[in-house]
Amino acid sequence: MCETPPMTSRTITADAAGRWELAGLTVNRMGFGAMRLTGSAAFHLGTPSDRDRSLAVLREAVARGVDHIDTAAFYFSRLRSANELINRALAPYRDDLLIATKVGPYRDQRGEWGTAARPDELRGHVEENLRQLGRDHLDLVYLRRMRQDSIAEHFGALAALRDAGLIRHLGVSQIEPRHLAEAQAIAPVVAVQNRYGLDPAGSDQAASDADAILRLCGEQGIAFVPYYAVAGRHGERAVTGPDHDEVLAVARAHGATPAQVRIAWVLSRGPHVLAIPGTGNPDHLAENVAAGALRLTDDDLKRLDALRAGPAPVNPEG
Repeated sequence: MCETPPMTSRTITADAAGRWELAGLTVNRMGFGAMRLTGSAAFHLGTPSDRDRSLAVLREAVARGVDHIDTAAFYFSRLRSANELINRALAPYRDDLLIATKVGPYRDQRGEWGTAARPDELRGHVEENLRQLGRDHLDLVYLRRMRQDSIAEHFGALAALRDAGLIRHLGVSQIEPRHLAEAQAIAPVVAVQNRYGLDPAGSDQAASDADAILRLCGEQGIAFVPYYAVAGRHGERAVTGPDHDEVLAVARAHGATPAQVRIAWVLSRGPHVLAIPGTGNPDHLAENVAAGALRLTDDDLKRLDALRAGPAPVNPEG
């Protein structure tokens, strides 16, 4: 028997997922990621999105109670910029709407990826986000680590911009546990954004670090904001691959979609976990928001947790 109503309801709002304090605001744990707004291949140079539909998705997200939007100046396709879509759709911004952005990666005007920004270049990246969003400050800015061994110099540059009033709160992204401590020695960290979902990405060490960061954030009251929670290992290509039988079975039991199960599982990892599923499709938006009302049973969680853990190691002695 289903533990929750079928997830086809279009009346569920973002507050069904619960709330958490982030960057000075109490926001719904169901947020929205803006990367998919720009086209068929996310921020890669795929088919540009339909502008009117993207604007409608943003407005509908806010109408459904989404008050936390994640974006970046490097989210753009050949004709679309996520930040400028947000500005067009939602400005003037509501006081209770939190817009988080990130800096560190760099793309030129052709969309080609360059080297990571130097610390002295981060002010320009922050100012570009301000210009595109039409704001005089940024609520929350993540430093996205780009394989640097140390993030101290880059994070220190953002801390100086916070002191100057351009940024209100700071976060870090794509980090290992040691980087969180390194950043906290410089300035408060209110959120961590790392890749996290049912499909562990990368090496066993990367998966272990992701679990450790999740735990550390919970212990310290820091928001943990996972990305690619739905797309899993296919996230960079903006596609979703075939799903596990266990995910499909749990979805059928609840009258839900596999994507909703994945979102619900991520939210189950702790009250400090905030989901930011992204889409340019209004039907998918409704499904994503409704996932906040899906309550997985203990049995569901055991089945899904086993996927995260991966197959049991082989005993070499038989």
